[in-house]
Amino acid sequence: MTGHCHKHEQIRIRKQAPKFQGQAVVNGEFKDISLDDYKGKYVYFFFYPLDFTFVCPTEIIAFSEAAEEFRKIGCEIIACSVDSVFSHLAWINTPRKEGGLGGIKFPILSDITHQVSKDYGVYIEEDGHTIRGSFIIGKDGLVKHIQLNDNPVGRNVEEALRLVKGYMYTDVHGEVCPANWNPDNSKTMIPDPKGSKAYFQSVNQ
Repeated sequence: MTGHCHKHEQIRIRKQAPKFQGQAVVNGEFKDISLDDYKGKYVYFFFYPLDFTFVCPTEIIAFSEAAEEFRKIGCEIIACSVDSVFSHLAWINTPRKEGGLGGIKFPILSDITHQVSKDYGVYIEEDGHTIRGSFIIGKDGLVKHIQLNDNPVGRNVEEALRLVKGYMYTDVHGEVCPANWNPDNSKTMIPDPKGSKAYFQSVNQ
């Protein structure tokens, strides 16, 4: 084999998210974006297999409809696939009733070289595209959450929002969020034997 081999550091929780930059479609226009543009903000970065497919538009539209809720709490969404920006734009310009995206309220990055997908560990050589990978990146650029779905099943936007809120809460308060925690109606737990006892007593009356 000739040429140099690009060595992939495996993406890991609590490590710096792999940097990326490239062309994206933002508000119907081509624009260069990079992860560095989002310093000091949370980022929900997700990959989907291909433009003009079947589960993908349902996910992207659902995330777009929730984009303001994410933004309100200080989190930006970025989507990415291996398609060109021209394909992204054509799909955005296709009406939703015809399987298109219509207007989308966050950038869709083009990973035409497959480099970003490989850096994030979601590229499947045999398919020539990615699985559904989702990454929550903290304000400090560290990876908080990694979710990898095989392609037949789409993601849950409410769960994505819940996770972002949970990590934000623990960043500020240092408490931990138990199973099924929800910011609107749940108690958190102080992560030590005494603090956790108070939580267990309150939920096991």
